[in-house]
Amino acid sequence: MVTNPYNKHLIDSSIQLLQHGDVVVRTGNDITSEMFKQANQTDKTYSHCGIVMIEDGKPYVYHCIGGEDNPDEVLRRDSIQFWVSPANNTGFGILRYRFSPSQLDSFCNITKTYYSQQKKFDMDFDLQNDDKLYCAELLYIAINKALNKPAIQTTQAVGYNYVAIDNITRNAYCQMICEVKYK
Repeated sequence: MVTNPYNKHLIDSSIQLLQHGDVVVRTGNDITSEMFKQANQTDKTYSHCGIVMIEDGKPYVYHCIGGEDNPDEVLRRDSIQFWVSPANNTGFGILRYRFSPSQLDSFCNITKTYYSQQKKFDMDFDLQNDDKLYCAELLYIAINKALNKPAIQTTQAVGYNYVAIDNITRNAYCQMICEVKYK
């Protein structure tokens, strides 16, 4: 009997739920992801986040990542299938923010502007400017600008002010649509 430890059907079914402007989160299966999960204060499930855009009928994820996965460190656009791949992840989630149509347009336009500017990954995790961005910082800026208020709060720990993944996932402006664990 052949088993399917990744439940490909569940992954494919979940991807069908995606809408333009959804937020996706994932859990990587490496030590770096484990460290980023620990930066979360309330929910240590996820280590990375991105923004879904439906283009030509297909979902793509815009996200900031550094390291060996992205040696040029430029903001990326990846297919959802690549982004959630069980080869490098242990699961993912889909969140939907309560945007009006104009807020959704703003959210997506901010993201596309940063992508066209080829923003680099922010290895310093510096929230003071948007010259460089890390994944949660991209969402922090885009969501707060789109909603025109500080909807996403920051976390303070050991003298640093940063945005963790649970700042994105745990707030009143969004709801979890689904979560998939591969094993």
